[in-house]
Amino acid sequence: MKILDLTAVELAERIRRGEIDAMESLEAVFDRISEREEQLHCYLVLDREGARAKARELQKRRSAGEVLGPLAGVPVAVKDNLCTKGMGTTCGSRILENYIPPYDATAVRNLRNADAIILGKTNLDEFGMGNTTESSYFGLTRNPWNEERSAGGSSGGSAAAVASGECYAAIGTDTGGSVRQPASHCGVVGLKPTYGTVSRNGLIAYCSSMDQAGPITKDVRDSAALLSVIASRDPKDATSLQRDDLSFLENIPQDVEGLRIGIPADDSGKGLDPEIREAIWSVATALKERGAVLEEFDLGIMKYVVPAYYTIACGEASSNLERYDGMKYGLRVSAEGLQETYRKTRTAGFGAEVRRRILLGTFALSEGYYDEYYMTAMKVRRLIRDAYDKAFLKYDVLLGPTSPQIAPKLGESGMDPLASYLADVYTVPANLTGMPAMSLPCAMHSTGLPIGVQLTAALFQEKTLFQVGAVWEQIRGKRYE
Repeated sequence: MKILDLTAVELAERIRRGEIDAMESLEAVFDRISEREEQLHCYLVLDREGARAKARELQKRRSAGEVLGPLAGVPVAVKDNLCTKGMGTTCGSRILENYIPPYDATAVRNLRNADAIILGKTNLDEFGMGNTTESSYFGLTRNPWNEERSAGGSSGGSAAAVASGECYAAIGTDTGGSVRQPASHCGVVGLKPTYGTVSRNGLIAYCSSMDQAGPITKDVRDSAALLSVIASRDPKDATSLQRDDLSFLENIPQDVEGLRIGIPADDSGKGLDPEIREAIWSVATALKERGAVLEEFDLGIMKYVVPAYYTIACGEASSNLERYDGMKYGLRVSAEGLQETYRKTRTAGFGAEVRRRILLGTFALSEGYYDEYYMTAMKVRRLIRDAYDKAFLKYDVLLGPTSPQIAPKLGESGMDPLASYLADVYTVPANLTGMPAMSLPCAMHSTGLPIGVQLTAALFQEKTLFQVGAVWEQIRGKRYE
C-alpha cells in the first residue's frame, strides 16, 4: 500500500511502531501538494517549516522511548476560521487578511496535544457564508474529481485537501452543512457533531448558536478518531458540554441487526436529482439486507427549515460581524469622520455575500420586524426540534441525501443566490436542532462525481452514526483490521 493511501489511524499506528518515519509521510504530502495545489487551491497558508519541525520532534521522542499521541505524525489541515497561534487566520476575508492570532483555538490545541502535525490553513467561503468557496476573497477551490466543478463549501478547502491526498485528515466547521456538503461533493466523510461537543473557543463566529467544528476524513474510523481528540469540555466556551464518554471508536465495526432506520419522505421531494434518490435507496436496501429495519415517514417540517435557518443565521451574523469596524484589528480604510471610516472599511473588507447576509440579518433584527421575522424563526426552530425528537423516539438513525444535487459547475451559484440557499435543505436541520449528522460517499453519479448519503442521529448519539457508517463501508468493501 502506498503511504498516501493509508488512513490517519493506520499512519499513526505505523509511526508509533516505528514502521514509518513521520518525516517520510509528511514529505509525501508536500509532494502531493506540489503536484495539485496550483490547480485546486485548497490552502491559504502552508506552514512547511513548522510541520517539519514537529515531525523531527516526534522522531526524537519516539527514539527516546516516549509514548506518542493518538494522532502521532498525522498531517492535518485546519479550516482558516479556526485560530492558530502565529499563523494567519483570515476567514477567507479581506477584512482579516493580515490577522495573526496570539493563541490556538481549543480544537487546534487538542490536535497538537494528540501529536498531529498541523500543515496549514484551508480555503473557505468568506466567514463560512456560502457553499462553493467562490465567496473567498483569496480565490475559489476546485473539486479534485473535476476541476470545473465546485468542491462545496464553506469547508471546501478542507474537503478537497482530504480527497486529493493533500492531507490525511482535516478540520472544518459546520453552520448549515459546511462540513457535510463539501464532503459529499468531494467523496469523503464529513461529521457535524452534537452542538457543544467541540469547543467554539477560537472559532471565529458566524452564527454562534449553530457553528460547530468537525472532522473531514477518508473513512469513518478516522472520523471517530479525530472527534475523540478534538472533543472536550472547555471553560472558555460556555456552550461546550461535559461528555463522560468520548471513546467514539468502540462501535467500529458492529452490525446493524435490528437497528431502526427512518427515511424521511420529505427528503425525496422536488429538486432532488433522480440518480441521488436511487443511490440513497440503494444504501437503505443494503442496510436492510444486513438486518436493519427500514420505514419511510413524513417529518412534515422540511419546507420551513431553510427560511428559519437563514433568518436566524443572518441575524446572528449581523451581530457577530459588527466587531469588524477598522478600529480594533483587521483592515482599516481611513476617511473623514468615524461613521465614514466604518462604512468604507466594511464596504472594502466584506464581499458581496457577507454584505447580503448582514443586511438581511440587520433587517430581521430591526425594530418593527424583530417579532415578525427573528422571533417567528426561533419558534419554528423549536417546532423543527420537536419533530426530530418525536422521530427519534421511533428510529435510531435517519437516512437521506446530503445534497439535492451533485457538485455544481463553478460560476453557477452566484447567478441565483436563492437557489444556492435552497441547496442546504437537507443539512440545516442538524444545525437548527444541534443533532449530530454525517455524510458518507455512497455512489458515483453518471457525470463521474461523488454522491453522499447523510445519516442523522439523536443528540449525543455519534456512536450510532459511526456504527451504521462503518457497516456501510464494509458493504462497499472497506476492511477493518
